Amino acid sequence: MNGYLNESDFLMVEEGFTTRDLLENLLGELYQGSDQQAFFVADLGDVVKKHLRFLKALPRVKPYFPVKCNGSEGVIRLLAELGAGFACANKAEITRVRGIGVAADRIFYSSPCKQVAHVRYAAKHGVQLMTFDNEVELSKVARSHPRARMLLGITADSSPSAHPSMTFGTTLKSCRQLLEAAKEQAVEVVGISFHLGSRGLEPQAFAQAVAAAQLVFDVGTELGYQMHLLDIGGGFPGTEDTRARFQEIAAVVNSALDSYFPDGSGVEIVARPGRYYVTSAFTFAVSITALEEVPMEQPGSDGRWDRRASCITSMTASTAPSAASCSTAPAPGLGCTRPCPEHPSHSSSLRGPPGRAEDRIADGLELPELHVGDWLLFGNMGAYSIPASSQLGGCPQPHVTYAMSRVAWKAVQLFQGKPPQAEDDRESLCTPLSCGWEMAETLCVPPVFAPTGII
Repeated sequence: MNGYLNESDFLMVEEGFTTRDLLENLLGELYQGSDQQAFFVADLGDVVKKHLRFLKALPRVKPYFPVKCNGSEGVIRLLAELGAGFACANKAEITRVRGIGVAADRIFYSSPCKQVAHVRYAAKHGVQLMTFDNEVELSKVARSHPRARMLLGITADSSPSAHPSMTFGTTLKSCRQLLEAAKEQAVEVVGISFHLGSRGLEPQAFAQAVAAAQLVFDVGTELGYQMHLLDIGGGFPGTEDTRARFQEIAAVVNSALDSYFPDGSGVEIVARPGRYYVTSAFTFAVSITALEEVPMEQPGSDGRWDRRASCITSMTASTAPSAASCSTAPAPGLGCTRPCPEHPSHSSSLRGPPGRAEDRIADGLELPELHVGDWLLFGNMGAYSIPASSQLGGCPQPHVTYAMSRVAWKAVQLFQGKPPQAEDDRESLCTPLSCGWEMAETLCVPPVFAPTGII
């Protein structure tokens, strides 16, 4: 083991022990006490599963995890142990990753807009790989980091408006000019980078971007650059219900790489999967602290009332809690998962904590009647949901409880931070785990709603 992650960093659970079981235990303890603070439960085994799946589906691609997507300690340490690289957007993220002992050559300073002080910090701490897409960024690096290894960021599409998420990156028409400018300033350009965004793109967009990158590689070679690195960015889905879509994207990427950057071409391929790794691994629990009934404002509401509940969090939920269930609790305040038609639903809205009720969490939800002290659970909350600051409007940062099954921990130990080099090695990892965790989907359950505790 590399020593980034130890058994003391998480709860070791047996096979068949689910997120629901762990949440029941935690909420059972909270029910006995007075602590009603929001918290996360994170299944690190789900991240291990995603990593093995990524390596199997995209064997030529090395993942660099974007720290801004989820900078929690357990995730960073686990991915470091598994041998992943890290895409950092600023000095703080570089410091965090370097602070646990990750080597500088496993860090990609991926922000397209960098502060000069942060560029100097990267230079001082040996981080060389970074990106640029205009002459201003190029000049910053030329002055502050002469040993930088640069990737030219491209939009990979002549009409960026077709993909609203593609905010950064230069057009193909501007690539030669920027590469010539880099030559004049003695900046080493080692490859091309693109990022297609996180959602809503067709798999074929990856093929088009890879083809565009190959054209820019040709321009760089013509100008005398030794280009050998292609960054295909992110955009890989992160929930289990999109697993088939991930396989479809992987197939398109592999086909495009074989066509434009075939094995043996000397080009290394990296990617920045963020949501893919962490979305489904995190469940978020919040308690109801206040309730208010207000008339519905929409026309034709027929006198219906909207129930506004305040929770101890100022975070916006990316998913809504599911329908309620009956309360046949195995422990005080805990419920079961049987349908409960005798508890009708009500139009409900969720707001932030008292004093910050303007913070909207979710609107237009059809939920059973809520009570102060009830808990709401939100699944698929691992991406862009972990607060960066230690305080949220006077509320402490939500605590994260990490858990991992023994079979997942065994996979981490077998892996030892190094991708399997031979097919036999890969099979030795996949056999006990079925390469997709078919044997035991540890801690992987859909989001739930708890009217009298937890469902």
